[in-house]
Amino acid sequence: MRGRTIKIFVILAIMSICGIVLVQVYWFKKAFDKTEEEFNKNLNIALNETVKGVLQYNNTPNLPPDPVKQVEKNYFAVMVNDRINADVLEYYLKTEFSRFNITQGFEYRIFDCAHEHMVYGGFVGGDDKGSMEGMRTRSLPVLDEDNYYFTVYFPYKTAGLVSGMSLWLFSSGVLLLVVVFFAYSLFVILKQKRFSEVQRDFINNMTHEIKAPVAIISASAETLKDPRMPSTPLRLVNYATIILDEANRLQMQVERVLSLAGRETTIRLNREYLDVQELVKEVVDNILANTEHKKIRVVFRLEAAQSMVYADRFYLSNLFSNLLDNAIKYSGEELELIISSENRGRIVALNFSDNGIGISREHQKRIFDKFYRVPTGNVHNVKGFGIGLNYVQLIARLHKGSVKVWSEPGKGSSFIVTLPVRNKL
Repeated sequence: MRGRTIKIFVILAIMSICGIVLVQVYWFKKAFDKTEEEFNKNLNIALNETVKGVLQYNNTPNLPPDPVKQVEKNYFAVMVNDRINADVLEYYLKTEFSRFNITQGFEYRIFDCAHEHMVYGGFVGGDDKGSMEGMRTRSLPVLDEDNYYFTVYFPYKTAGLVSGMSLWLFSSGVLLLVVVFFAYSLFVILKQKRFSEVQRDFINNMTHEIKAPVAIISASAETLKDPRMPSTPLRLVNYATIILDEANRLQMQVERVLSLAGRETTIRLNREYLDVQELVKEVVDNILANTEHKKIRVVFRLEAAQSMVYADRFYLSNLFSNLLDNAIKYSGEELELIISSENRGRIVALNFSDNGIGISREHQKRIFDKFYRVPTGNVHNVKGFGIGLNYVQLIARLHKGSVKVWSEPGKGSSFIVTLPVRNKL
C-alpha cells in the first residue's frame, strides 16, 4: 500500500469514527435531556402531592399556586405557607417519591420563617444510599421568602439519571470498544508500513553493500585468469590480497546480519581477560590503516586506572569498529576523534566523541533499533544496513555493559560504552 493511499485511508477512517462518535454523543445528550425532563416532571407532581399531604395533616385547605421552584439543576424549593412537621414531611416525601418511581437519595431541609433560618431535616437514602454520607456539609442557598417552605436536594442526580440509561450506556460501551479496536488496527497498519519501509531500505542497502565486494572479487578473479599473471608474482599477490580482504569484509557483513537475526541465542562469547584500552588502540590502528579517503586525527585520553575486562575479543573489537566506522561515515573531510576512559566504581567507561554531523533528539531515541537509519537525504551516500548501533547495543548488553549517546546536530556525537571491570584472579 502506497504512502498516499495510507494517508487517505487514515484521514477517511478518522473522519468516519469522529462522525460516529459525534452522532452518538448527540443522541446520548438528547436521551439524557429527555430522561431529565421526565424526572423533573414526575418530581414536580410528587412534590405537589407532598404539599397536599402536609396541608391535609395541618387541616389547611388552601394550596399555594405553583409551589415548586427549581433553584438549581438538582435543588428544589417547595412553598407550603404553613408550619411543617419534619416527620410528616419525610413520610409524604418517601411515599410520593416511591409512587412516582423516584429512587435517588435526597436531603431535605425546612425553613422556619418564625426564626428566619433553615432547620436541618434529614437524609433519605435511595439507590445511591452509600453516597449520601458527608452531604451534611453541603452549603445550600436560602430563598428570599418570608414564608414556610422546604427544600429537596439530590446530590447525585446526574449520575443517577445516567445509570438508568442502561441501553445507551451499553451502546456507548460498544462504540468505545470499536474506537479502541480501530485505534489499535490503525497502529498496527502504520507499524507494518514503517516496518515495510525499513525492510525495503535494508534490502537496498544490503544489496549495495554486498554488490561492491562481490564486484571487486569478480574483477580480481578475472584478472587472475590472465595467462600473463604468473609472470608477475607481485601483481598476483596484490590481487590475491584484494580478494582476501573483500571476502573478509563480506564475511563480516554476513556475520553482523546473522548475529542480529538470531540475537543472543546464537552468539557464544569466548571470554578472556584483556585490557580494553589496549584493545581500543589496536582497533583504531586497524581502522586508520584501511582508511585513505579522509583526514583523521585521533586523540587518546585513556585515564582509567582499572581497564581489565572479561570479554570476547572478537565481538568487543567489532563493537569498537562499528562506533569508529560511524564516526568516519558521518563526518566531513576532516575527522577529529577523542577517545577517553575513566573508572566509575567497578565500571570502565569509554567515550568516543567526534566532530561529525550529529544526531537530532528525535532520532536519538531510535538509533539503537534494528535496521533503523538516520535519514541523510540520499540513502546511498552513506553505506550501511542500519544494524551497526543495534549490534553495538547487543554486544554491550551481552558483556553486562551498556551504551548511551549524546549528540547535537552540527556539534558531533559522543557514544559512551560502559563495561564491568574484572581483574584476573
